[in-house]
Amino acid sequence: MRIISEMDQSSAEVVAEFPERGVHWVKEQVEAVLSETEIYVREKPAQSLMCAFVAGYILNRLPLGRIVGGLLRLLIIALRPAILIYGAAKLYQAAQEE
Repeated sequence: MRIISEMDQSSAEVVAEFPERGVHWVKEQVEAVLSETEIYVREKPAQSLMCAFVAGYILNRLPLGRIVGGLLRLLIIALRPAILIYGAAKLYQAAQEE
């Protein structure tokens, strides 16, 4: 029984550390991308400026309000069945425990 509780404790520690490690990994990746971007901009300033201008122009022309609104409506529509499935899974789990 003690081995099982130690395994549960070590599993709980791994699960607790997972978000922290994920945040650390994302932070490292963002720093790497920023570093590479800075090097690229210093090496090729004219191309970088042109890329920034084109990206800004495209983003300005996109209907971002409609895109975000559509995504929110899709999320709300998808959330209802997800809540239903979650509730059914919890009921099944409770029935299995009894």
